[in-house]
Amino acid sequence: MTDLSAQLARVAPRGVAWAGLREVREVTRAAMVRDGLPERAATRESHGVLCEVLVDGAFGYAATGARDDAGLRLAMERALSHARASAPLAVHRFDERARPPSRGVYRSPSVRSRALEGGVFDWLVGLSRRLKAGAEIGRTTAAVFAVDVTSRQVSTSGADVTQETFHLSTDLSATAVRGAVVQRRTDAGPLGRSHQLGAEALGDPAFEERAARVGEEALLLLDADECPTDTRTLLLAPDQMMLQIHESIGHPLELDRILGDERNYAGSSFVRLVDVGALQYGSPLLTVTFDPTLPAENASYGFDDVGAPATREVIIDRGRLVRLLGGVESQLRAGVAGVASQRASSWNRAAIDRMANLNLEPGASTARELVAGTRRGVYMEANRSWSIDDRRENFQFGCELGRLVVDGELGPIVRNPNYRGRALDFWRGLSGVGDRSTFEIFGTPTCGKGEPNQAIRVGHASPLCRFEGVSVFGGAS
Repeated sequence: MTDLSAQLARVAPRGVAWAGLREVREVTRAAMVRDGLPERAATRESHGVLCEVLVDGAFGYAATGARDDAGLRLAMERALSHARASAPLAVHRFDERARPPSRGVYRSPSVRSRALEGGVFDWLVGLSRRLKAGAEIGRTTAAVFAVDVTSRQVSTSGADVTQETFHLSTDLSATAVRGAVVQRRTDAGPLGRSHQLGAEALGDPAFEERAARVGEEALLLLDADECPTDTRTLLLAPDQMMLQIHESIGHPLELDRILGDERNYAGSSFVRLVDVGALQYGSPLLTVTFDPTLPAENASYGFDDVGAPATREVIIDRGRLVRLLGGVESQLRAGVAGVASQRASSWNRAAIDRMANLNLEPGASTARELVAGTRRGVYMEANRSWSIDDRRENFQFGCELGRLVVDGELGPIVRNPNYRGRALDFWRGLSGVGDRSTFEIFGTPTCGKGEPNQAIRVGHASPLCRFEGVSVFGGAS
């Protein structure tokens, strides 16, 4: 990384209210084994700077991969031109409050992922053998993606923030085939597992245990009956709760959606500004936090991408909506409390409102107690498909594996389990929340939003949860 503060002093345009630079270097390493054979090894690097200026209450942006003074001056001139052109059309006039003058350092508590280069294919081939649990397993995949991100933000108001994060994503899958019946089982769904970890985590024996389970369950699904179609109690495992939280809490609470900024592309929201402090989003068992401070969760950081310090905040408190997922710009526009969530996917994108680590807090019930309190239900885990309307209100999700629950006991496996609902009705039907022993952390590297599109890392954690009166059905979703 260059001496960004000194460069800013040389290239900042005169006469602007504020100017800033955000430099980001991202190195991605990938390795994949398919059907026990190495298929892919790749390394990709992205490195550049976003230049920002504030003129007449409007921000202008321009990005460049040329990081010398000449390249930055040219980008600053473009940013200045954009700001001046947009100022007469601004829906809100910003000042320096929109860019906090923060100073600090954040670093993931892990080892750099470049250790991935040694022995990773032997490890993946070994996992593939575990995935191949029988002759009817027709396809296996084992993959790992490691990303090192280093960023620095400086501004004319005195901000100077450096952050280093190390991310690890893994994908394990086995597809079983018997005639016309095809069942794919994965480790935590099609997006796999993503955490803020280095390659030191690959030594965890839990990977081998999960690979064996994935292969065995893919075979069991071939013999399973279809999920029944009716209304019953639904128990969702944490790996499916990840997507449920993401789609029906995270996206509808993003403040820029509520303000209408995403309406023509990613959609809007059924939530209104007047709902803050008043809307009963779910049952009293529902407490959700925004927490970018958890060390191993995928979207942990010390500051967001406009320099706002990251803090843990309660978003839904015992079922009541108390705060929205909006960064400082949206907070100034809407006049409501938000969080440090103005984030960008790379150096060539402006920061927008994004969820980060959004977690459902544990309750007091053990897994056994949640099952024992269910007379007629179905348990589901690992997402397979999802559909939700552009207001994030009505949804339909499919899972990889289900198990019937009869009179407080787990029963047989069922295949092709699906469920549907309406967000508020669904969350108000929350009747049981697992304790800390059922709590798991997950994440995804690719949540899409914005124009131009930004695929960004998010994290979600949840315990096992139980819902009443849910419409479930079988068949391909």
